[in-house]
Amino acid sequence: MTTRVYVPSSMSLLRELLISGGVGPVPVLGHAVTDALRAAFPDAGDEEWEYAALTAAAQDSLALIAEDDEPRRVVVVAEADSVVPVPGAEESQVELDQVVPLRKVVAVHVDSDDATGDIAAARASWPDAEAGDEAALATVERCLDHEPGWFATQELGDLVGT
Repeated sequence: MTTRVYVPSSMSLLRELLISGGVGPVPVLGHAVTDALRAAFPDAGDEEWEYAALTAAAQDSLALIAEDDEPRRVVVVAEADSVVPVPGAEESQVELDQVVPLRKVVAVHVDSDDATGDIAAARASWPDAEAGDEAALATVERCLDHEPGWFATQELGDLVGT
């Protein structure tokens, strides 16, 4: 049985994924619907839990956007053979102990052009937000006003310009 996992990424890392043919190297941190996530939101259902994992991965992708990268959050959605919850981390955070081949990637979520200003500001504020700065946290949370768009795997080459 596989687990749907949401892996934070960036546009440059997405290009690397296409070149290397898989999500890795291991260990890879991602997000998934875990028992801890279900327990944290007991009144939610599958769609809400999946959305929570996707959103957590999108926010984590801010840390992966390099200075010369396009300011877009990227989440790679894949089916993983094995994931392990990360103790003491967010309820949805998991670790993959195997490279996930490109054939197991089912979709990618990427921010649109209208989000790039907020994403750039959030990326610049990320270190301070991680340290607990409230103004930086507010800047990072503005990203939640944007819904990353869904892309099929057939569109990835066009998306990254390869």
